[in-house]
Amino acid sequence: MKIVSTINEVRAQVKEWKKQGLSVGFVPTMGYLHEGHASLMKRAKGECDKVVVSIFVNPMQFGVNEDLDSYPRDLQADSKLCDSLGVDLIFHPEVEEMYENGFCSFVDMNGLTKELCGKSRPIHFRGVCTVVSKLFNIVTPDKAFFGQKDAQQLAVIRRMVKDLNMDIEIVGCPIIREEDGLAKSSRNTYLNEEERKAALVLSQTIRLGEQLVKAGVRESEELLKVMKENLEKEPLAKIDYVEAVSMDTIEKIEKLEGSVLVAMAVYIGKTRLIDNFIAEV
Repeated sequence: MKIVSTINEVRAQVKEWKKQGLSVGFVPTMGYLHEGHASLMKRAKGECDKVVVSIFVNPMQFGVNEDLDSYPRDLQADSKLCDSLGVDLIFHPEVEEMYENGFCSFVDMNGLTKELCGKSRPIHFRGVCTVVSKLFNIVTPDKAFFGQKDAQQLAVIRRMVKDLNMDIEIVGCPIIREEDGLAKSSRNTYLNEEERKAALVLSQTIRLGEQLVKAGVRESEELLKVMKENLEKEPLAKIDYVEAVSMDTIEKIEKLEGSVLVAMAVYIGKTRLIDNFIAEV
């Protein structure tokens, strides 16, 4: 496995692979890798000849007073995990490599980014779309792999690829959870012992929502009311949002019909966690 830090090194290696007729899978990450990321790499390894993982904490997607500086980083542990899973190349650039002095070009989106995380983090998805577009241009993968935990991001990336005619297949992969149900996240490391226990209210509420839909609840107001009430039972939980939206448009809906994303963002102490489920109704 190679670890490179420059765009030219990535391009040279991928060009060589493609000369040999090999397919390239890509897993973009911000590092501090866990089993959720590992599931993406395993999927990529199973579907592509070569796998590239990027590890880059993208400053453009962090707002003021967010956790850019404190975001966990551990390249040594990340490299060990990637190597054990058969990753062929890690791209670990410095900020200056990705955003040269005078950088002023951005990729933005309307519609899909106005609700959920886009509403509470208004610059976030412009940063995501810009960096992912750059990474796609650098790596030129055949397939790119993203987790469902960031369901709005997955929908945004799929739409961006479609709208901009990018020749890349976007593969969505299931949420990976801890044994007690908490969705895997690099930010889980921020939680102290008390907060870690409190954070279980997210996955418990997700299961409650799934049970209500299975039982026949179709009014989003009724569903969200019960879910919010359950979250509010936890003193350490502060709701950012709990919403039901169309999976295609990420617009709020009154009735659950078709493919529906039920998503939440909740602060446990100072740590913002997200979770969701998709209902096919």
